[in-house]
Amino acid sequence: LDRLRGSAGVTSAALAVVPILSGSEWDNRTAVEGHKAADGEDMQAFMNALSPDYFKTMHIPILDGRDFTQLQKDPKISIVNKRFATHYFGDKSAVGRHLGQGGGPNPKLDIEIIGVVDDSLYEGPRQGVRRQVFIPAWGAGSATIYVRTTMGSSAAFALIRREVQTLDRSLPVFETKTVQAQLDETLLTDRLVALLSAGFGMLATMLASIGLYGVMAFVVARRRKELGIRIALGAQRAAILWSVMQEVLILLSIGLAVGIPTGLGLGKFVSAELYGIQGHDPSVAVGTMLLLTIVSALAGLIPAHHASRVDPILALRYE
Repeated sequence: LDRLRGSAGVTSAALAVVPILSGSEWDNRTAVEGHKAADGEDMQAFMNALSPDYFKTMHIPILDGRDFTQLQKDPKISIVNKRFATHYFGDKSAVGRHLGQGGGPNPKLDIEIIGVVDDSLYEGPRQGVRRQVFIPAWGAGSATIYVRTTMGSSAAFALIRREVQTLDRSLPVFETKTVQAQLDETLLTDRLVALLSAGFGMLATMLASIGLYGVMAFVVARRRKELGIRIALGAQRAAILWSVMQEVLILLSIGLAVGIPTGLGLGKFVSAELYGIQGHDPSVAVGTMLLLTIVSALAGLIPAHHASRVDPILALRYE
């Protein structure tokens, strides 16, 4: 890490035992000073072991206390995230409090909290923010190195491989990717579902438009003689146009009356299946109603226009 930090184009570097946004997790039952766990209460905290400068590298603000330091290799210190601190300590400072790992009736509270950091994702966007506890990473084992650079990703990957090989040629480098690429992999399924949903939605809208056009064309054909008589008796074309469009509005109103409650009912299901989708989004609801209104108006406008231009002589001869 020191060699990476000293390399040109590298602004910061750190390592973590659990790679973020990969679906990996390390959780442990945690006892907290001043908090008596109720029966059945979830006391799990999601753990990670980090080197100093991890929060700087990941642009995660330290809200209270301090970061780990290079000289402080004490395994009995920790940093918690905002959700953990708020859950157990409310508005009070978590710095200086103690926690312990493992279950049992009288757990040993020997790990001091030295800092609180802002919330960040752990497993992935779908799981949301967890209660997290970070401890120093000074032992041996596999780890993920995070490097913030001003150079391109290819040059950064080559630099990391070169420095690792310089340190020990037997050390393998399994994967090199950007955090954005990792996020894209994590959201691949969600994005595929969203793309398919959008495609089916567009197809359904198109079929509904064609169906509405067919219905209105049929209605105009059935009313051709009536419309011809009305025109022969002096009805204005605008009145004929409006009489046909009224039927479009009736069909649209019925569709919205059925579709809006159904959409609201399915909102919770959709929000559970897709990350970042709210079950009840007013802007989406208003946009959908406007889209359906415009599509319905366009689908009914052509038959209505034809109806307003019916030749009364031909209409009266029509069987």
